[in-house]
Amino acid sequence: MAGARKTRVVCISDTHNQTPKLPRGDVLIHAGDLTNQGSYSELKKTVEWLERQIFEAKIVVAESTSITYLENAATQIRLSSGVCFTVFGSPCTPKQGTWGFQYASNQEAECVWSRIPDGVDVVVTHTPPKGHCDGTAEGLTDKREGCPSLLKRLSHVRPKLNICGHIHGGWGVETVRWRSTPDDGSGNLVEDVAFWNDAGAGSKKLCLVDLTIKSRAGRGLGCDASLTRQRKPDSLHDGTRGQPDASLAPDDETAHQPRSGGEKLVWSGNLADVALGNNEALWGGAQPHVSGVGHGRPDEATQGPDDQDARGTCSDTGGGRQGARTETTVVNAAYLGPRVSGRAVGYHKPIVVDMEFTVVETNDQPCRLEADGLGS
Repeated sequence: MAGARKTRVVCISDTHNQTPKLPRGDVLIHAGDLTNQGSYSELKKTVEWLERQIFEAKIVVAESTSITYLENAATQIRLSSGVCFTVFGSPCTPKQGTWGFQYASNQEAECVWSRIPDGVDVVVTHTPPKGHCDGTAEGLTDKREGCPSLLKRLSHVRPKLNICGHIHGGWGVETVRWRSTPDDGSGNLVEDVAFWNDAGAGSKKLCLVDLTIKSRAGRGLGCDASLTRQRKPDSLHDGTRGQPDASLAPDDETAHQPRSGGEKLVWSGNLADVALGNNEALWGGAQPHVSGVGHGRPDEATQGPDDQDARGTCSDTGGGRQGARTETTVVNAAYLGPRVSGRAVGYHKPIVVDMEFTVVETNDQPCRLEADGLGS
């Protein structure tokens, strides 16, 4: 190992046919809901927008050289800087309506989230965890909430980041400090929470959360953010609600990010073909059968050789509660604003996160699933 290096992660979700200009960064993560109805024309346009974005790695919750589509699977991401980190992604949400990628029971939910490997650095989920960036703290009348089973699994795995969306009114950032003894019979998993406030709210100023070690040591969540920390224990409940938030907002044809002649990406396939084949809305919630790929039920994970390697690496490390991590930062990056009378009103800015990831010395060296992390 050769230490750690700062990496800029641009987070967005729930664009619903919008193609906004994105801030520059190293990694782009989109947490789902690319379109409204999932038609061929909608998805083709959105995928082409993703392909135009200038990032070294792009993660979406179909696969080409520079875009990784994750469906209940884990993988390793390597950057030219030597940075290497692990990420798990899932499009699944608590059941509501007839859309795809849903689970109806706590048992199904636990089956889905049990696939999050110990020691993973970043978890990308469409649904938020219950009680965190899901709008419930603001008393919203969305009639949905985050997933308690996801919260429970995150409390065990303790990733550095959980990037999500789904509930537009939950946009924002919370850093959750986990209890050191969550199994005390109370059901409380969280010691306290730092609530982040956008210092540039109402302006075009970059929406930046600085999670680098230097910034956290001096100013909590960083010089470009302010926070209020309070004790907020969470009790798990059996109820789960949620699902797609397709917006009726007008399409925005004027916000494309311009091409750059300096793009250094090598394309080996057409992402649109893969994404269209996997699109749940296009298939009316019933997935076509593709050999070797899990569709339809959320517990049928997509697994290829790379996924198996990533899962194997994860399970070989002492992650979870035994590790040194004590915190997870939850980022709800929903682009469209909260729903009012069934329509999304307004837009949110993409959320940019600066943080350190491990640097590996050679490409042959596997990414270590770190036991240190945000809380160390």
